[in-house]
Amino acid sequence: MRSLKSLLGSSLIDGRTEVQGTVVPFRDLLSKFIGTLKARAEAEGRRTFEHVVMGRPVFFVDDDSTADQLAEKTLADIAHAVGFKEVSFQYEPIAAAFHYETTLAREELVLVADIGGGTSDFSIVRLSPQRAQVAERSSDILANAGIHIGGTDFDRQLSLDAVMPLLGYRSRLKNGREIPASIYFNLATWHTINFVYARQVLAEQQCLLVDTVEPERLGRLLALIRERAGHWLAHQVEQSKISLSEDHATVLSLERFAPGEQKILTRIQFDLATEVLVDKIENAVTHVLAEASLAVSDIDTIFFTGGSSGIPHLRRRIAALQPQARVVEGDLFGSIGSGLAVDAARRYGTQNTF
Repeated sequence: MRSLKSLLGSSLIDGRTEVQGTVVPFRDLLSKFIGTLKARAEAEGRRTFEHVVMGRPVFFVDDDSTADQLAEKTLADIAHAVGFKEVSFQYEPIAAAFHYETTLAREELVLVADIGGGTSDFSIVRLSPQRAQVAERSSDILANAGIHIGGTDFDRQLSLDAVMPLLGYRSRLKNGREIPASIYFNLATWHTINFVYARQVLAEQQCLLVDTVEPERLGRLLALIRERAGHWLAHQVEQSKISLSEDHATVLSLERFAPGEQKILTRIQFDLATEVLVDKIENAVTHVLAEASLAVSDIDTIFFTGGSSGIPHLRRRIAALQPQARVVEGDLFGSIGSGLAVDAARRYGTQNTF
C-alpha cells in the first residue's frame, strides 16, 4: 500500500482490494491501520488515548470542497470507530512548521513545502520562539495551498515513460492500432495494480499476443501477470526514483519476470517524464505566495519536508521562486508527526494526546 490517504474523497474509498487471498474494503484497511497505530501507542505508553490530532493535506481533493469535506469526515468517522472520543485535524505543512519552530532563536517568515506520497502542500507561516508559546496561531498562518500530486504520481510518470514501453505500452498491433493502454495505467498506479491479476485480463492479453508486431514486449507483460510481479515492479520504479535523486543514472532490474533483463534510467529522463507534474506544483507555490500578498523578498526560509521533497528538479524549481530565501531540509519523514505532537500538547495537554 502507498499513500492511503489519497483514497479519501475519491470513488476508490468505496472499493475493495485483495489481501492474502481475501477481498477487503479499503475503508476496513484504513480502520485496521489507524486502530493498529492506536493499539501500539497504548501498549507502549501503558495507557489509553482518547484524543487525537490527525494530519491532513490542505486539499484531499483538488477543486471540490464537498469531496474534500467528505474525505475529512470519513477519516474522522474511522478514528471515532476505533475508539477516539475527540478528533482534531491540522494541515500537515502547518504541523511541520510547528516542528521547525522548536529549533528557532528568532522570528522567521517560512514557506513550508511538504511533498508527500500523495499530495504537495504549502503554507506560509510566521514563526518565532515567542509565538510558539501562544495557543491560538491562526493570525500567524498567512496562506495555505495544495495539490493532489505526490511521490506516487512521480513513480507513475516514470513508469509510464520508461518502463511500461518495455511491456508493450504504445506498441502497435498488426492492424496499425496501439495496444489498449488501460492495463499499463493500472500497473503504474499503486491502488490499481491488483486489477491486472484478474483472469480475464490475462486472457485478453494472450489474445493480443498473436496480433502484436512486438511479441517480445507483450511476452514480458504476460510473464509479469503470471508471476504477480506488478507490486514488485512498482517498488523497483520507486527505488529508481529515489536513486535518481542522488545519482545521474540507475539500473532498473526486470529479473522477477524477465531474467537477465534490465533498463538504465537517467535523471534527465526522469526530469522530462515528470516535467508536467513539476509545473503544476510550481503553480501551487506561486498561488500560495500570491494569496499571502507577499513580495518574493519577504520569505526568509523555505522548509522542505516529506519524502518526495528530495527530488532535485522539483526542489530547484521551488527554491528558484524565492532565490534569496534560506533552504532548510527538515526530517523528511518525521517533521509532520513531531509537529502534530506539538499541536496536540497545546490543544489537549501532554497527558491526554496521541
